Amino acid sequence: MAAAMGLAERGYLEIRGTERGARRRVRELVFSLPDTGVSSTGARYADSAGGYWYQENAQLGAVTRNRFIHWATSGGILELVEESLDMNLLNNAVQFRFQNCNLLPGGVHIFETQNNVVILISTNQTVHRLILPHPTRMYRSELITESHMQSVFTDIGKVHFRDPLNYCMIPTIPGLSVHSAASAAWLTSDGGALFALPSASGGIFVLNLPPHDAHGISSTSFVELKQSSVMQRLLTGWMPTAIRGDQSPSDLPVSISVHCREHDALLFALYHDYKLRMWSYKDQMCLMVADMLEFVPANKDPRLASGSGHKLQLAYSETLGLYIGVYLHAPKQGQFCVFQLVSTDSHRYSLDHISSLFTSQETLVDFALTTAEIWALWHDDENQTIVKYINFEHNVAGQWNQVSVQPLPADEVHIRNDQDPRETFTEAIFMPGQFTNAALLKALQIFSQGAERLSDLSWDELKKEITVALENEFQGNVTEYEFSHEVFRQLQIEFWSKFYAYCLQYQEELSRPLALLLNHCTNMVCLLKKGYVSFIVPCSLVDHLYLLPDEQLMNEVESAGLDEPELAHDLVSLVQCLRLIGESVSVEMALTMEMACCQLQPPERAAEQILKDLIANDSENLMEDIHSKLQEIKNPISAIGVLIREMDYETDVEMERGFNIVHPLNVRMHLSHLYGSSTTVNMVCRSLYQISVTRFFICRDLLILQQLLLRLGDAVILGGGQHFHTQQNLLHRTSFLLLFYYLIRWASQRLASDVPVDELESNLQHLSVLKLTDSTALSPVRLVSSPQTIVELFFQEVARKHTISQLFPPNAALDETSLSWPQMFSAISSYLLQLLWPSNPSFLFPECLMGACQYAQLQEYIRLLEPWCHMNVGSCRFMMGRCYLVMGEGQKALDCFCQAASEVGKEEFLDRLIRSDDVEMTSTPRLQYYDKVLRLLDTMGLPELIIQLATLAITEAADDWRSQATLRTCIFKHHLDLGHNSHAYEALTHNPDPSRQLDCLRQLVIVLCERSQLQDLVEFPYVNLHNEVVGIIEYRARAVDLMTHNYYELLYAFHIYRHNYRKAGAVMFEYGMRLGREVRTLPGLQKQANCYLAALNCLRLIRPEYAWIVQPASGAVYERPGASPKRSHDGECAAAPMGSQIEILELQDLEKECVLARIRLTLAQHDPSTAAITGNSSPKELVTLLVQAGLFDTAISLCQTYNLSLRPVFEGLAFKCIKLQFGGDESLAEAWDWLAANQFTSVITTKETSATDEAWRLLSSYLDRYSSQNNLYHRCVIDKLLSHGVPLPNWLINSYKKVDAAGLLRLYLNYDLLEEAVDLVLEYVDALLGKGHDYFGIEYPLSATTPLVWLPYSAIDQLLQVLGENTTNHHNTVLYQKVHDKLKLYQTQVDKATRDLLYRRN
Repeated sequence: MAAAMGLAERGYLEIRGTERGARRRVRELVFSLPDTGVSSTGARYADSAGGYWYQENAQLGAVTRNRFIHWATSGGILELVEESLDMNLLNNAVQFRFQNCNLLPGGVHIFETQNNVVILISTNQTVHRLILPHPTRMYRSELITESHMQSVFTDIGKVHFRDPLNYCMIPTIPGLSVHSAASAAWLTSDGGALFALPSASGGIFVLNLPPHDAHGISSTSFVELKQSSVMQRLLTGWMPTAIRGDQSPSDLPVSISVHCREHDALLFALYHDYKLRMWSYKDQMCLMVADMLEFVPANKDPRLASGSGHKLQLAYSETLGLYIGVYLHAPKQGQFCVFQLVSTDSHRYSLDHISSLFTSQETLVDFALTTAEIWALWHDDENQTIVKYINFEHNVAGQWNQVSVQPLPADEVHIRNDQDPRETFTEAIFMPGQFTNAALLKALQIFSQGAERLSDLSWDELKKEITVALENEFQGNVTEYEFSHEVFRQLQIEFWSKFYAYCLQYQEELSRPLALLLNHCTNMVCLLKKGYVSFIVPCSLVDHLYLLPDEQLMNEVESAGLDEPELAHDLVSLVQCLRLIGESVSVEMALTMEMACCQLQPPERAAEQILKDLIANDSENLMEDIHSKLQEIKNPISAIGVLIREMDYETDVEMERGFNIVHPLNVRMHLSHLYGSSTTVNMVCRSLYQISVTRFFICRDLLILQQLLLRLGDAVILGGGQHFHTQQNLLHRTSFLLLFYYLIRWASQRLASDVPVDELESNLQHLSVLKLTDSTALSPVRLVSSPQTIVELFFQEVARKHTISQLFPPNAALDETSLSWPQMFSAISSYLLQLLWPSNPSFLFPECLMGACQYAQLQEYIRLLEPWCHMNVGSCRFMMGRCYLVMGEGQKALDCFCQAASEVGKEEFLDRLIRSDDVEMTSTPRLQYYDKVLRLLDTMGLPELIIQLATLAITEAADDWRSQATLRTCIFKHHLDLGHNSHAYEALTHNPDPSRQLDCLRQLVIVLCERSQLQDLVEFPYVNLHNEVVGIIEYRARAVDLMTHNYYELLYAFHIYRHNYRKAGAVMFEYGMRLGREVRTLPGLQKQANCYLAALNCLRLIRPEYAWIVQPASGAVYERPGASPKRSHDGECAAAPMGSQIEILELQDLEKECVLARIRLTLAQHDPSTAAITGNSSPKELVTLLVQAGLFDTAISLCQTYNLSLRPVFEGLAFKCIKLQFGGDESLAEAWDWLAANQFTSVITTKETSATDEAWRLLSSYLDRYSSQNNLYHRCVIDKLLSHGVPLPNWLINSYKKVDAAGLLRLYLNYDLLEEAVDLVLEYVDALLGKGHDYFGIEYPLSATTPLVWLPYSAIDQLLQVLGENTTNHHNTVLYQKVHDKLKLYQTQVDKATRDLLYRRN
């Protein structure tokens, strides 16, 4: 970094400290004179300004560090502003309006006490005292952590500045002189305020305001200091005095200064008669008189010319004592005299003349004095500001050093034919640093005939208002509807030029200098102007020489800061050559170089073309002048080398990133805000812009000069060809420097975009994926209220912290550190240039732009940088890819990311990018880089790009199976997301990691099922993955809801597609079982029936010996891998259930299940309310449900399938018949529904029938159709009827007695139906005897020739016993007799038949 340690800082440069934000809100306070009958004198003084630096402003740990107050007066208005170089102060501006008063020039004096800041104000009518809290008393903690801080003016509204104790009227006697505006003020040790003013009667009078907290002292007093040393004191009430003689103006002070001692104050007054008098306020006597004319040469006697611009300044040092600086004014000449006050004894003083310095400038505005230097500010007749400084101790020749002041904007805006006038003027007006907000606002108000509503606009609002106002003015003054493009263009230029002239006018007025403000502690110099504050900052020797006026350039040979006089002479002569070229380059020629840099063309060619144009248009013998100057240079190669080294900031040293944690916390907190205010940021970056502009011109002119040297040839200039290679190298380096400074100049002018908060948050999320959020270059950027350039953004958020960490290393003794502004500013500028220098390893600037979402600016920056800068090539490619991503150009972004991969491991930024904990360090750096980019693309949702990049990365991971697995998984995932099923399957099959492969397979199954892309899923070959697929689908089938996912059907199709019918049948049977158990709805039963049918069909398709499946365990729990173990109530792991015996289901078993499922569905369709209970019911339970629903045919079918008894059917039907027999109309209405569900053997069409009749008929048909052992069904029906007391229908009696008369008799007896039993016995005996035997199913009646017959004697005996027990009942007796008689008859016939049979046998 040659520039950082090359030539010493040699000159100074003015930097305008303008804000581009809305004008600061100034609170206004008004002071009106009390009604005393005194009217304003009407005298108006010149505008003035001044300032005050806090006493501890140079102390690193002080609250008042780098903090000052500046003020400006205009008529009766005083504006006070507090500024800080470290923090933005809130409520820092206040305006006082003194009605009917005018402020005296320089009539504001600011002092510090332990607890307060005191401001003393002098007007032509009054004096005032303002008491404000000291900044150290406004904060409870010594650590200030906020980026904003309250100003001392925050509570100005609470200050009682109208309190009579804090102001008083200037007494009419002695009165204020109208011939002098000098004044001074100071504080006494007890807190009183003293004002020294010129007296109307001659001399000085001192007005005393008592301490504000004094009790019992309510009056003011004054003391006159007259040349006779006689004290005259008048107290309040103004006692009459002796008549004074008239004093001539020569007795009036022109300038007054005060030096306070411990118990006294020395007043120094420079009078019109060129006498310098020193008064003691304590003794109220004149201690010394010195005639300034004694120090003026006889040929420059100022009395020969009128003039009253004499000025007086004091400078005090504890080691050197008190210095007095006197400026004696005369037209076109002036003299500074510097004296040191010498005290011979306690009462006698004299002046020791140190130096006399002469100037030729016209009007001195102000000067500042230190114990070694004088800084002077002039304003000449051409409205030019001139600032010079001189060291009067070491400068024997009296040579002043000139500061390069900021020129006003150009008088005209040059518009090329290819430029739009509005855009060009807008760019020129709103270029950062061109015009202040106040100047633009004033110009707009005048242009728009004064609109008060435009009093407070932000920069963007102002820009919009100006554009609208110009457009309205243009349209309002155009009367024709059609005109040519040229006419339209000329009208635009005319209106914009008019507005631009207004802007220039008001900018010039606001740029009028008023005062110099010198900080004796830090040596910082401020220039107080009417509209803003500018700062004097150091600049390098190169810039200083190039910016110097011609008449002063040769004087720099002796003081160039080089040890070798010959080299110094060569360097100055070289700069003179460059100046000659620069002054001859026209606007068109300059544009040639600008366009070459912008369009990435070689600057050497542009310089060669400019040289040709200069030679072709050489009408003023430029080439001869340059040639003669070149002859004076003894070693041009060496001089050019020195110049280039001075401008080169390339370094191999990597700067520290952020503050060092070795510092204590309070020190880090103090350092964290050092030079962090928007004022300092603007100042540093404006300085950088000025440096880049100046050095761009130097490099351009140097390039042209080197082309000229090549054209002239070595023999002419260099004396041989030995330096040709060196010259080519210098030409190449100059070209690089030109491009570097062009880039920095562009960045210093390019405004940052205002980014919405949501976009910032999204950007931060993307950067967190890259693990870059901890970078100091990517700290969350605050949205600024005013436009910032991207360099200002970078310095504020990143570069400042890095710079401060370099300026204050951990081993520095910070408590003893005193800030020196020239040194600090030079170091800050140098470090900032290093951080911005494209060929340095640091990549913080692009990082900052990325973190702040400044992607358009970042893209343009890289475009300008990449063709010629070979440092951080890969990082730039990565950044460009990031820009393309944000712009939506994904393919270009991918190309950039791939190009950047080749530089991984070579560049610091890319190394930091891949440095993270969660990436396996076994993989190569390039694979880690690809991983980061893939994550970024994934966050932004760009699957196509991810697939392309991952495919490319696989070639890099040829020997790393883990990385390959990761990349294959990534490719699979995004192919699947895009719906590229076959590509996803291919990526899955190539995955070398079995666990990842299984994960991918699982994901493929799930996603394709959710998308209903089942055909692809079934038809994939699944080589070596068949069992895994089946396991995944089975697991999913058993783990998810049956009605919303169709994994069982998928698995069925999977097996059917592969002709594995038995497994397909097993799947559908399990599906059906779970449906019945878990989905107890009508759709579930329908699906269950279909499942069993499908399973049945599958088994029928295979050979009988293989037509079987394993019965799935009822209620089985399918264990998931990795599931937590089940625990009992006491927390112990529950024992696993014992495995049950495997049950094999054959084809007939499935047929039964199919029937059962179909019957369940039939029942649910008939009565949907039963669906919830039929799904998992057993056949017996289902028979009961069917009977209840009246589905008797279906119930009988189920009983026959499962070999169940029909008794529940007959009992249920009998009960329904009973209900119909004795029920109401509702029962009859319902009966037709269930009757219709059963089939009748015959249909009766001959007569009208009822539901009851049909029910009995159905029961009769069942009894006829379904026989049973021991006539069980008849008996159960009759038993049901009799139990309900229902008379037996004849058909039932006839039917049953035909098959089991004895059983009917027993039922009669069971229910005490004695009469029916008697009738039955009588009929039965008759039938046995041959009468009606067909009705009882008796084929042959009693006879000796027929088979044997029998009679139920037990039942008959039981009947006879019951009848015989109750002899009192006549009816029972009759019945008993009938049975007895009939039995007797029967026995007779039996006896006869028996004898006949025996006879026949014998």
